[in-house]
Amino acid sequence: GSCLESVKTAIDTGYRHIDGAFVYYNEHEVGQAIREKIAEGKIKREDIFYCGKLWNTCHPPELVRPTLEKTLKILQLDYVDLYIIELPMAFKPGDAIYPKDENGKFIYHETNLCATWEAMEACKDAGLAKSIGVSNFNRKQLEMILNKPGLKYKPVSNQVECHPYFTQPKLLEFCRQHDIVIVGYSPLGTSRDETWVNVSSPPLLKDPVLNAIGKRYNKTAAQIALRFNIQRGVVVIPKSFNPQRIRENFQVFDFSLTEQEMKEIEALNKNVRYVELLM
Repeated sequence: GSCLESVKTAIDTGYRHIDGAFVYYNEHEVGQAIREKIAEGKIKREDIFYCGKLWNTCHPPELVRPTLEKTLKILQLDYVDLYIIELPMAFKPGDAIYPKDENGKFIYHETNLCATWEAMEACKDAGLAKSIGVSNFNRKQLEMILNKPGLKYKPVSNQVECHPYFTQPKLLEFCRQHDIVIVGYSPLGTSRDETWVNVSSPPLLKDPVLNAIGKRYNKTAAQIALRFNIQRGVVVIPKSFNPQRIRENFQVFDFSLTEQEMKEIEALNKNVRYVELLM
């Protein structure tokens, strides 16, 4: 239920880009929030930019469209604005989201990313997705798609971890050259959940430089971190269930960082991920 309320708060605040995924197990709430706000007359469907994701168990080309159709059924929407391949690796197809053997080891599956991409292109042609992209792809994996014979649509975006401690300069430059937008997840760092987070790096929002720059503008370290990426042309998708922080994270359009401040923040790069994606 908290997701439903958070999405409604976000829409009321002014957010229009909603980043979702089948494996977040909350698309029914997101869809309900969008539909309720449309019914209220607060927004039209075309005002919302919804991103859905193809999970690792669904890479075989014949599974791509049915998987997207399942997402649309859960959302009760006719199309998604962006559909992305969540990871460039595959798990064994089937009902288990994280398939494991009797020893608790992940069961992987061979994937042909180019074949999966062709199935994604077919979803776009069918009008089920307005745009298609990828996530957690490195340069080589992007090149595999970009250089694919008979490529119909190139990825419009690549969603990766991106924040002042992990600025992704090389990937950002490569994507710029190919008109691929970087969408930065964990733009505020992450929660300190040891099951999936590398907690050896200090919390981003405690950083003295971000806090000092924030004082100058009467802004929080979070707002400075978000503004930094926005000024670099990186799309940010901060996650919060806290109504006050949802509103705070949106208040980043009434100031600009100087070139010097941008350089200071760039210098914080440690080239270390919080989200290691060990699988």
